[in-house]
Amino acid sequence: MTQSNEHPRCILALDLGTTTGWALRSHEGLITSGTVSFRPSRYDGGGIRFVRFRSWLDQLTADGAPPAAVYFEEVRRHAATDAAHIYGGFLACLAAWCEEHRIAYQGVPVGTIKRFATGKGNADKQAMIAAAWSRGFAPADDNEADAIAILLWAIETHGGVA
Repeated sequence: MTQSNEHPRCILALDLGTTTGWALRSHEGLITSGTVSFRPSRYDGGGIRFVRFRSWLDQLTADGAPPAAVYFEEVRRHAATDAAHIYGGFLACLAAWCEEHRIAYQGVPVGTIKRFATGKGNADKQAMIAAAWSRGFAPADDNEADAIAILLWAIETHGGVA
């Protein structure tokens, strides 16, 4: 954890997907969270979701100092091919963005996040939402709840440094 004369490090946690959950601990220690949709319209090209994701990441640094570390849910298996392709695209964009900005980044396995938040490595979406509520957060959905869990895991296990 941080020493008393230091400010907390800014940390970003992400649950990557078309609806991306995010949680951010600011340099002041304030935690905010939410979701952002990168769903393309029927008139958009196939890559527009990734362009919008990259712009959203750039906006984070335009609004303040870039995060010291980024943690994301590391998904190893997808039920559908499209979901796997979309996740891979977001992950590639995130990794490139972090490398360009010299930001440390680390994936956290799904089971690790679920076990940390609920005590069960195979917890369902409702259990993840309930776990966030029990810690004083009010997530809109499971994407935001997952991002909150990732952030809290990073803070509690690594002090937030990747």
